[in-house]
Amino acid sequence: MKTRTVFDYPVFALGFRPFFALAGLSALILMVLWNAMFKDGYRMESYFSGNLWHAHEMLLGYTVAVLAGFLLTAVKNWTGRSTLTGDSLAGLCLLWLYARILPFYAGMLPDALIAAVDFAFLPVLAYWVSKPILQTRSYENLVFTGLLLSLTLGNGLIHAQILGLIVNTAWFGMHWVIATLVVTILVVAGRVFPFFTERGLPGTLALRNPLLDALAISTAALTFILQMMSVSGFWLALVAACAVAANAMRVAGWYVRRVWYVPLLWVLYAGYGWIILGFALMGLNAVNWVGPSLALHAFTVGGIGVITLGMMARVALGHTGRALKASNVMALAFILINVAVMLRVLLPVMLPAWYGTLIYSATLSWLAAFSLFVFYYLPILTSARIDGQAG
Repeated sequence: MKTRTVFDYPVFALGFRPFFALAGLSALILMVLWNAMFKDGYRMESYFSGNLWHAHEMLLGYTVAVLAGFLLTAVKNWTGRSTLTGDSLAGLCLLWLYARILPFYAGMLPDALIAAVDFAFLPVLAYWVSKPILQTRSYENLVFTGLLLSLTLGNGLIHAQILGLIVNTAWFGMHWVIATLVVTILVVAGRVFPFFTERGLPGTLALRNPLLDALAISTAALTFILQMMSVSGFWLALVAACAVAANAMRVAGWYVRRVWYVPLLWVLYAGYGWIILGFALMGLNAVNWVGPSLALHAFTVGGIGVITLGMMARVALGHTGRALKASNVMALAFILINVAVMLRVLLPVMLPAWYGTLIYSATLSWLAAFSLFVFYYLPILTSARIDGQAG
């Protein structure tokens, strides 16, 4: 007789369900808290300092939740083997959740315990992602294990400084995390953007060029490496320009004008466009033409924020048996998140005197976008597939 698991609910049927739900909710809660700190001067006792908390939670909280949901779902497709479900999946979700909560118990709990809980999530995720890959010998997918371990390294550098083990590594670790996440997106984009384009636009042939893929990813990685090595000036600007050119040519092979009629496609291409702009802004920053914050937020709010929202929207539809068509609600959400990027990245250059107002407006636009996502997708993520299949 089969034993019924404690967490035998649709929301724990496959990795994307709970982690996309947690990501959507955290995108709202974390941003509300950060706005209270930034705009209203609200102070919170935390294991992390204010700016570091914001960066850590948006990248290693929100974004990693999206990544976990995507990988636990994609690896099942790639290998044909089941990934975490039921109680085991709920346990991994609780580990992620505890990592978000425990920093607010600093002073009541040992810092080492807070660090250990947060640090543990990525290695545990890497183990569960790697297990079916190794079982089926689909070794080409181990690149994602490597990227998860790279994120683990960055997170470790952050905690090492906070715990007093190393000096001045937290922000280096944070930049390492950003670089790894952007490279991860570029790797995933090469796998899914051409497929999504051909699936969403019948009769379209997206051109795949392995050499151009390698060039786009390697120049992007090299740009980040040079920046973290404090290389600036001509050489950083040159490599950043190469990253812009390689990634623009890569996308051009997949792109057709008709993507702008399909919200589930154009949101992904828009997100990739923000990443390309991020490299352009890195090059301009290298010669002191713009500030470093612009490139940073082009990558994070733009590339990471826009693409993760678009990916969650599409993956959730496809893996719950629904038609791959964005609702008007989500089309509006896609517009709003791109408006948030424009308010955060582009307009402050033209209207520096309005900086505070623009940041606040960008926050409201972000919150509106993710409010629509949670409103529309939470019922989908927590209910069984409409076609009666498992998952």
